[in-house]
Amino acid sequence: MAVPFLGDDGWSLDDVPDQSGRTVVITGANSGLGLHATRAFASKGADVVMACRSVERGEQSKADMQADVPADRLTVERIDLSDLSSVDSFVEAFESDHDALDVLVNNAGIMAIPRQETAEGFEYQFGVNHLGHFALTAGLLNVLESTDGDARIVTQSSGLHTNGEIHFDDLQWEDSYDAWGAYAQSKLANVLFAYELDRRLDAAGSTVTSVACHPGYANTNLQRRGPEMQGSTVRIWAMKVANALVAQSAKRGALPTLYAATDPAIAGGEYVGPGGLAGMRGAPEIQASSDLSYDESLATRLWEVSEELTGVEYEFADG
Repeated sequence: MAVPFLGDDGWSLDDVPDQSGRTVVITGANSGLGLHATRAFASKGADVVMACRSVERGEQSKADMQADVPADRLTVERIDLSDLSSVDSFVEAFESDHDALDVLVNNAGIMAIPRQETAEGFEYQFGVNHLGHFALTAGLLNVLESTDGDARIVTQSSGLHTNGEIHFDDLQWEDSYDAWGAYAQSKLANVLFAYELDRRLDAAGSTVTSVACHPGYANTNLQRRGPEMQGSTVRIWAMKVANALVAQSAKRGALPTLYAATDPAIAGGEYVGPGGLAGMRGAPEIQASSDLSYDESLATRLWEVSEELTGVEYEFADG
């Protein structure tokens, strides 16, 4: 049984505003944080596109939610963030079926896995967690900017971004791979991207805003994948014990995402996370991220390198 919450008053699911008539895209929507965010958005009236690597698992999650959420509010579409051609196909399919997008949640991710590469040869964590979402956001920017009202882009990071550095001399970790170092790099990249995107949107006079968030320590499948891929029984059991004793539920871990995406207090450029127990759990609040995440020259360099690697170029509408 998890440790009870202390001082847990604050923002909750009840505070999510009505989402009727709004369209939301969530990557990694078939499990964990993405699944609970999907359920919350749809229960509040939004139409949610569940962007999933496995359509089969996405459809099963959709079926599991139908007791609580009308089926016509949920659509499952395939996207593999480790393959930029799949990202392009998702964007093309979305634009053919939708003329508005109110919220994009860049949620899907992978953590501390043995080194492998994406279809384009990127280190997998950097490729999926950052570059795939970088390309997806660029592809959907036009529909976001053409949507009535103030659309938002929410990018999921991690408290472990504070351990991260951007290793431009070995961005793909080819010389010496450290699974946790690569994860921290990708999560720092998420925050740098979210902030730089918001600055560029603001400079263009856009009404679209960009926000970063993190779930604290949430009990999801994310922690188990690395140990399972390594075949480490000890690490698997250690993760299970830590999840049971320290972690908050995935449902609660989704609250920072929902706060970042829907709360009227958000103006753009914020970092949202749990406000209790060293930022690992509790009600969401606006927080400070690492000092390095506010380095604008670092963010600019990462942006330029990301455009070069992905072959995408952001085109901002003139506000």
